[in-house]
Amino acid sequence: MFPVDVGPQYEGESVRKHDFYVEFGGPRCEYKGELVTLRSVNEVEHERVEVIGPDIKDMAEGTTSPLFIGVEVAGEQLEVDMEPVFERRIHQYCNYIEGFWHMAQRDHIWLRLHKESHKKGLRSLQEVGQIIIMLFTNELPIIEKMQVTFITDPEKVKEHVLKARPVYDARDERLKGMTEEGVEEFYGCVLCQSFAPTHVCIITPERMSLCGAISWLDGRASSKIDPEGAIFAVPKGELLDPEKHIYSGVNEIVTQRSLGRIAVCCLHSALENPHTACGCFQSICFYIPEVDGFGIVHRDFVGETVIGSPFSTLAAEVSGGQQREGYVGMAISYLKSPKFLITDGGLRRVVWMPSAIKEWVKEAIPADLFDKIASEKEVKNVDELVEFLQEAEHPVMSG
Repeated sequence: MFPVDVGPQYEGESVRKHDFYVEFGGPRCEYKGELVTLRSVNEVEHERVEVIGPDIKDMAEGTTSPLFIGVEVAGEQLEVDMEPVFERRIHQYCNYIEGFWHMAQRDHIWLRLHKESHKKGLRSLQEVGQIIIMLFTNELPIIEKMQVTFITDPEKVKEHVLKARPVYDARDERLKGMTEEGVEEFYGCVLCQSFAPTHVCIITPERMSLCGAISWLDGRASSKIDPEGAIFAVPKGELLDPEKHIYSGVNEIVTQRSLGRIAVCCLHSALENPHTACGCFQSICFYIPEVDGFGIVHRDFVGETVIGSPFSTLAAEVSGGQQREGYVGMAISYLKSPKFLITDGGLRRVVWMPSAIKEWVKEAIPADLFDKIASEKEVKNVDELVEFLQEAEHPVMSG
């Protein structure tokens, strides 16, 4: 039916730099994204796939192209709250395709097509769309109709990404006012265990999934849609340590789902029993011992961080389901959470972040702290960072 095989056995495969025929999005593209939108039944033409802009067959080997994936779904039982749940499934189902690799989510996506799959005949996004529709409707029968649009035209990609960002923001806003103390259960996600077998993502009202795609409300909706699926309820259990935010129920689930590799999870710490990470995290928090503070770097940051390592090197340190003290993968929106690394001192312990992130989360940073956090514009290495923090009188320098 298709030129390449399709199935969950391919979900854990990666496509390395020297192996891809073409790639879409990623750090080389400023604009890329994906969005699922609920429509009425009359608005969706079932199984329609459209490609706007150059298709794979039009691209030279080694090409990097912008991409926006627009998925429209319809069904009597569907609700708007289900959109982000379906959106995260794009990642899963793309990775079911032999030699087709999908990473991250929202406006951070990165996809690659392996040279061997191209040789076998996978030369159109039309076929990718047909496979995605088949998988969605087979596994989620509440979707009655579905159509997919792939956009590679740079200007149109930019236009759609800029329209999608307020939708992402509106989803995140729904959680305002909700707290971990105010709910009886959290949610767990193991969608990425094909890449990171011991990783269990714990989602709370104050801690979004590392990929930035699944909120607590999304987790609740997903567990109702697919009770036996990869996103499930996690009873909080007893609060074992109020300062470290360690819950008995979370520990039980993490131990069980990590096959015993991880026994304790401190929800809001990078220094002691930190949350594990897969590889889809939007950003990384890393400890800088010279100043006893934290740096933050996001996936799209190009170049070296203040400690001399690029995002890719740090990602290797934290990904794969490891529990590495001093590192934690996270959603960028977690910086806006009142519980952001609260066990370790929160935002007042942050000393460096890219200027782009600093602007994105500006409203969450205390006014008296904003100018005391360095970026790539002010410092290039740790020595310069120490000097900057001393002059700025950053809280970490006062002990």
